[in-house]
Amino acid sequence: MRKILGGVFSLILLSGCGASNTSSFFSSLPAGVSLVDEVDATPGSVTIDYKKYKLANGLTVILSPDHSDPLVNVNVTYHVGSAREEVGKSGFAHFFEHMMFQGSKHVGDQEHFRLITEAGGTLNGSTNRDKTHYFETVPANQLEKVLWLESDRMGFLLDAVSQKKFEIQRSTVKNERAQNYDNRPYGLMRIKMAEAMYPVNHPYSWPTIGYVSDLNQVNVNDLKAFFLRWYGPNNAILTIGGDFDEQQTLAWVAKYFGSIPKGPDVPKMPKQPATLDRDRFLTLQDRIQQPMVLIGWPTSYLGAKDQVTQEVLATALGQGANSILYRDLVKTQKAVSAGSFVDCGELACTFYVYAMAPAGEKGHLKPLYHDVMQSLDRFSKEGISPSLLNQINGMAESSAIFGLQSVQGKVNELAFNETFFGQPDRIQQELADIRSVTAKKVASVYQQYLANKPKVVLSVVPKHREDLAAHKADFTPQERQLPDYKVMQDNELAYRHVNDDFDRSIMPTPASAVTIHTAKTYKAYYANGAELVGQQTNETPTVLIRMSLPAGERYAPLGKEGVAGMTATMVSQGSKQHSIEELQAKLDTLGADISIDAGEYTTQITVSSLTSKLLPTLDILQEVLFEPRFSEQDFAREKQRLLQGIMYQQQTPGWLAAQATRQVLFGDTLFARESSGTSESIQSLTLEDVKAFYRQYYTPKGAQLVVVGDLSKEQARKQLSFVQNWNGKNVPLLRPQALPEIKGQKIYLVDKPKASQSVVRFVRRGLPYDAIGESFLSDLANFNLAGNFNSRINLNLREDKGYTYGAGSNFISNRETGAIIFYANVRADATANSIVEIRKELAQYSEHGPTGDEVKFMRLALGQQQALANETPNQKARVLSRLVTYSLDDDYIQQQNELVQSVDRKTLTHLANKWFKPEDYQIIVVGDAQSLRPQLEKLNIPVEQLEISR
Repeated sequence: MRKILGGVFSLILLSGCGASNTSSFFSSLPAGVSLVDEVDATPGSVTIDYKKYKLANGLTVILSPDHSDPLVNVNVTYHVGSAREEVGKSGFAHFFEHMMFQGSKHVGDQEHFRLITEAGGTLNGSTNRDKTHYFETVPANQLEKVLWLESDRMGFLLDAVSQKKFEIQRSTVKNERAQNYDNRPYGLMRIKMAEAMYPVNHPYSWPTIGYVSDLNQVNVNDLKAFFLRWYGPNNAILTIGGDFDEQQTLAWVAKYFGSIPKGPDVPKMPKQPATLDRDRFLTLQDRIQQPMVLIGWPTSYLGAKDQVTQEVLATALGQGANSILYRDLVKTQKAVSAGSFVDCGELACTFYVYAMAPAGEKGHLKPLYHDVMQSLDRFSKEGISPSLLNQINGMAESSAIFGLQSVQGKVNELAFNETFFGQPDRIQQELADIRSVTAKKVASVYQQYLANKPKVVLSVVPKHREDLAAHKADFTPQERQLPDYKVMQDNELAYRHVNDDFDRSIMPTPASAVTIHTAKTYKAYYANGAELVGQQTNETPTVLIRMSLPAGERYAPLGKEGVAGMTATMVSQGSKQHSIEELQAKLDTLGADISIDAGEYTTQITVSSLTSKLLPTLDILQEVLFEPRFSEQDFAREKQRLLQGIMYQQQTPGWLAAQATRQVLFGDTLFARESSGTSESIQSLTLEDVKAFYRQYYTPKGAQLVVVGDLSKEQARKQLSFVQNWNGKNVPLLRPQALPEIKGQKIYLVDKPKASQSVVRFVRRGLPYDAIGESFLSDLANFNLAGNFNSRINLNLREDKGYTYGAGSNFISNRETGAIIFYANVRADATANSIVEIRKELAQYSEHGPTGDEVKFMRLALGQQQALANETPNQKARVLSRLVTYSLDDDYIQQQNELVQSVDRKTLTHLANKWFKPEDYQIIVVGDAQSLRPQLEKLNIPVEQLEISR
């Protein structure tokens, strides 16, 4: 129930009954804090309870208590994104996001990351066209520290900004752009589309990441001016959710944020939907094999009356097995994939349709583009069915409930809606809007925005294959009209100064550790060999079931790699009684989901359902699990899709590096196999291979069921009663693999022609998984080397040298073996230097181990992480899955926490010496071989060009 508390407050005071209580409540608020709005959770409806306050300086504060887990999430959203940047200074909003982690007056360089990590928390930030937000999730006892940190960078950031930090982060942003846009297949599509969709200098015409030429010309004072213009408390929303005391939290907010001066007024920007006078055709040549066509129509803006109807239209056209584009293009094998979506911003929205063609001569986009337009025209005549509208409603209802499973999810919802609508909780309004959509409204929106309306059509084709485009390019975006750049001087900046009545240099410290409550685990065993483990939670009326079958790729016969994944796909293609479209319609109406995915050792079936809809959802599960359709037509289609998927995957630098790692470490053994298979192995698969794999490995013998949700043990066993009647074969024992001996260190160079970045990996074999043994302890030893943002390797390569967007490590382990990987995507011209720096860090750390301070940091950082690691059903299920997979003690998490606190520096140094010597690692480099080989050969390490098995 909503309670609006504003201008009518004086009337409430005069109303007699209850006036004294209201007055008492208001007098308890800190000075300068006003209550604006309050919503209580309504039983039987999906709502988020909150209170909204306003500080005298304009800061909006939203509090949403949730005492189910001992954690809090803090979100600070600034209503500024790339749309508010000046022409010629693109990328500033995102650039500034990076600078906000570089320290402030009372917080040292890189200390924000260190302090949150040390507190056992996680943090990050993100920027888009319309907003920038920063967020932390920490154990509940760390809330005051987070508020101190966030207020310090709101009020005192510029005291710590330096030219050196500016230059390092400028380099980091360029590396991020290279990694996520320039060096990624199809990475420039959205940039090219925006340049064609919007007029030159429209706020959405440039990318949030910015243009490198703009980033190159600006100076540190431009950045300071951006902060002073947009980062005032009156342009910010502070949202806090989780386990906190409201009065104490408001007092902290008033203390740390109340004295920060208001910034310049921030007027609303006018809505600016794009308009087109004709179709615009563009062609982008990229290092890809599968051509793609992307079609965009300008529509309205975020919050427009017809926005929800646009979303429903996009779902009907191109999302899921019952969509028009799937039916007409994917199922008929005219396209590898196809779909539609709405990209909605505060100022403008675009309706997108896309289709990917197969590689080779079948990849001509002209006929595919024609087929897409024919499908849309057919939809305009047929319209949307009542049953599909009902399915969309079902999914919307359940998605709203599932979105409340994490505190961060709730906080994000509140912050987003307050930023753009001034109303934190809009779930009921959004659901009502979806329910109000009719077939007539969908048809009207289609006619208004898509039917015979001008559009932008972008063809993405392989290099030098413009002949594959959907249409000859006939549009070139107008050249940007850039003003003359003027260097901003320091005396032009209007600094704001904070006057406090306390010493901000004193960092708050938590009073005591949080108490972590874990739900009791229950177990059940079946005579057929299946095992059930679960936890009852009632935070949301939902159930998550994970069924793991001993049907992973490790069991695939030699030459049939990929059969486990293909079997999982085929089991998902409907039952003997119902097609996949019919079953998907039932699931969508129920608001449920069933997914089947093959992994290394198991195939995992995941069921997500509202508790009230679990029984009919499990009826569908039984259909597909016990009576799969297995049709030749489905098999032929999915086989081709898998082959195209493999081809798509193999274009990425990350896949090349991963496959090189497998080949170098595991030679010709089964562990070197790509889990999704090779083109050759997939081509060899037959439907009979799939059926044989299904008969042998889809069995209760060794099956493990994990249940987390609003069910008791008795209810879980009753709802899953079909398991006890399930019969199947015993699974053959796995044959051990003899791993090859690796002699001498080499650099293995994998060619990725013209790549602007290189993937650098240091790799060696590791240990099989253990929960509390040497594998676990060696991972602890790595924490300060490459296991967190403030680790030695990341600070060196990213923060000190500016070589990379990020560097880190992966400790990979399974039942039989493992691998240790140190990685970084680096500027091509810094490839050899990056190798030198990683070797230096490994050598130093392996010889001396962590310092005493680093051991203390590791203990603090990992000691409280359990407060965050067991919040959502997915997290709980992950813990339980590991428990049954490796036959661990029920308290294995507690045992790990005790090891974190008790392991000494001597032990960690011994493990560092054993596992992190640089000479024990093979070095893998993926990049432009022609330009890289000369610089790599200067390292005096043998260089071998590696051919990747595909």
